[in-house]
Amino acid sequence: MKKEFYIRNRKKIMDKIEDNSMVVLFGGRAPYKSADETYPFTPNRNFYYLTGIDRENIILLMTKRNNKIEEVLFIEESDPVMARWVGERMNAEEAEECSGIKNIDYIKNFNEGFASFISRFNYDKLYLDLERQEWGIQFTEAQNFASETRLKYPHIVIKNIYSDICDLRTIKSKEEVDEIRKAISITKMGIEEMMKNAEPKMMEYEIEAYFDHVLTSKGVKDKAFKTIAAAGKNGTILHYSDNNGKCMENDLILFDLGAQWNYYNGDISRTFPVSGKFTERQKQVYNVVLKANEEIIKAVKPGMPFSELNEIAKKVLAEGCKELGLIKEDSELSKYYFHGVSHYLGLDTHDVGDREAMLEAGMVFTNEPGLYIPEEGIGIRIEDDILVTECGCENLSKDIIKTVEEIEEFMKKA
Repeated sequence: MKKEFYIRNRKKIMDKIEDNSMVVLFGGRAPYKSADETYPFTPNRNFYYLTGIDRENIILLMTKRNNKIEEVLFIEESDPVMARWVGERMNAEEAEECSGIKNIDYIKNFNEGFASFISRFNYDKLYLDLERQEWGIQFTEAQNFASETRLKYPHIVIKNIYSDICDLRTIKSKEEVDEIRKAISITKMGIEEMMKNAEPKMMEYEIEAYFDHVLTSKGVKDKAFKTIAAAGKNGTILHYSDNNGKCMENDLILFDLGAQWNYYNGDISRTFPVSGKFTERQKQVYNVVLKANEEIIKAVKPGMPFSELNEIAKKVLAEGCKELGLIKEDSELSKYYFHGVSHYLGLDTHDVGDREAMLEAGMVFTNEPGLYIPEEGIGIRIEDDILVTECGCENLSKDIIKTVEEIEEFMKKA
């Protein structure tokens, strides 16, 4: 992505905040794992959305005074000793080229720089990304900084900028949609490679390995999330991810997976017969799920409530379950379908966005109806990634085969 994208995003967010304010965003650090090891680093997505930088321990400071904006990026200094062990740190020229921020300082100067802005210009508002998903999780760097700032500068009003950034992230630009398209295209190749090589008596993880190989060969650094590879009855467990079961002759295998490209994610589910041929019962159930998927795609348009997507899915699935002899009343559907049909997609797989909102052009979300019948060992989910357009929608994953006939024909040729 070009630096102009991030420059534009910063301008949009600074237009939203009050005058006489400061904004501080932290890129993040890899959390401690064990001994001398940390977990793999991934940047805070809101920080990345405004800077394009995916290095550890970098801070963005922006100020707004008399409607004039100033930006400073604080980076780590070069360390020749550590460079021999782990590589060079990002230098000032690289940081500016990536983010479009011209004023680059070192992280060791951040605290004094922050204090200097307050004492010189008497800023009285500080915006931080104070996202907190659960009560019991650890404090973030921003939350710790908020506590320290309250203690040292009690006159400053601390505000949460998280929702403001999320509002911007909900509507994807063309550049962002292109990144998602790339993630989906690689995901497609991985799915096809699995379908070509799947055979009865293989382990779930053996089939999954074909997907992993494609992603690695295409330069993918990380997956959108931990792959679900669920054969037979395992497919009826929504977030099954052990992936260590054996695939039997008449099993379906449900894959929920996605490549990540430049931190933008694909999220696709496909279910196919390990043997290459659906049983009649599997075909019946599969086509009910497929109908729900397709009816949602037909219905999507701007102005439609996001929550209505799930109502469409429930209506189609309930009718289908009655025809399949699984239920008698619509109210019984939750026995076989017990999750929502959609979530937003972007820099996070379960991306930010208001699920009570009306759909707008530029939104990207998943369409993933499913049926899960433990007593029959059948779990089926079909998931596509949908872009809302000015007059309807585009199925970004339309090139990934999903009908019974397409799947059987493809696997037969393979």
